[in-house]
Amino acid sequence: MKSCVNIMWFRRDLRLNDNAALYHALKGSNPVVPIFIFDKNILDDLEDKADRRVEFIHAALEEIQEQLTKMGSSLEVYYGYPLQVYKELHEKYTIEKVFTNHDYEQYAIDRDNEISYLLKADGAAFETYKDQVIFEKGEVLKDDGKPYTVFTPYSRKWKATLQEFHLKAYPTEKYFSNFFKQDALAMPSQESMGFEPVSKPFPHKQLKEETVKKYSQNRNFPSLENGTSKMGVHLRFGTVSIRELARKASELNETYFNELIWRDFYHMILSHFPHISKGQAFRKEYDLIPWSNNEAEFTKWCEGKTGYPIVDAGMRELNETGFMHNRVRMIVSSFLTKHLLIDWRKGEAYFAKKLLDFDFAANNGGWQWAAGSGCDAAPYFRVFNPTLQTEKFDKDLKYINKWVPELNSFDYPEPIVQHEFARKRALEVYGKVLKTD
Repeated sequence: MKSCVNIMWFRRDLRLNDNAALYHALKGSNPVVPIFIFDKNILDDLEDKADRRVEFIHAALEEIQEQLTKMGSSLEVYYGYPLQVYKELHEKYTIEKVFTNHDYEQYAIDRDNEISYLLKADGAAFETYKDQVIFEKGEVLKDDGKPYTVFTPYSRKWKATLQEFHLKAYPTEKYFSNFFKQDALAMPSQESMGFEPVSKPFPHKQLKEETVKKYSQNRNFPSLENGTSKMGVHLRFGTVSIRELARKASELNETYFNELIWRDFYHMILSHFPHISKGQAFRKEYDLIPWSNNEAEFTKWCEGKTGYPIVDAGMRELNETGFMHNRVRMIVSSFLTKHLLIDWRKGEAYFAKKLLDFDFAANNGGWQWAAGSGCDAAPYFRVFNPTLQTEKFDKDLKYINKWVPELNSFDYPEPIVQHEFARKRALEVYGKVLKTD
């Protein structure tokens, strides 16, 4: 006879502590079977078979499995198509409810609708909860009920809306005895799914309070090892709780706290302006810009061979580590869209392939900010000067020398384009389309 269970489906919330959906699942009357699906729809699209995001997820699942094994339970890890996996689960168990946390990207919304429909046909419920942001969708709106499109007033309303309970942890550990009891099950290896482990260390998930305290003065200097928290990948996959980080940030540093609010802002924008998930500019007039899209220049940008040291250092850091300092992200994205007049969507797609902390809402928001086409964007006539940016933020060239060791040799290329020429060209091309007064 099949066991009657509830399912906890982990996705972007890879932790047992302070997890909204898990809390509600464990409080139910049925034992909870925790599952994770390595989704072939997603993995099959990954070109790099040494993609470290797969390795990060695998390591996080192993940590969860270790905790569950001590409780006499097990994570069930599948490699396949979600719809097919749920059909298998239906054969194995009598499922009353599936619990999971909201995912805001278009593929995830479509997938969840499909799973929900399947479950309902089998008499099971599909329940989802807010977990990866503090406020979502329509929770922070203007007084007239319309969504904000500028960050500063949004952040003011966000803070005015915030109550202590919004940052309170879900006490999942009280109910750990409600996990379904079974022996530990093996999970698919990375190799069995066609991926190669790289075995390089990931950023630690313990937040360094000293880093947060000094964040305001250190965050713009890419050579500083602890200038930023490196929490991006942990927030992306939910190995840390946004509520825990926001609690600490609210006590330690306003600037860092605001960076967490930016995450909510971009997710809110994605919810209210879904055209951005279809490859369209937030400001639709920017879709008329005639990009040059020179493939040879794009390749040089990707490889970090533009002849602009701060740009090249950033791209090489990204290619080598899956991380790029946020100040440098702004410089390299401005350079691609303004100096080279290459469509921001090409840069967005490249970052999506390379960033460990890739998140559609934040990545799209950052690229559209740089291109001038987004909400609350830098005006199109702001063109970052890489030389001045270097003087301000890496004047001793510590960051550049780390990633561009051949800087002062004949091996280093001449600048791909001259700054003043590129700036004038960008203003002319943008200006013709946007026709400002």
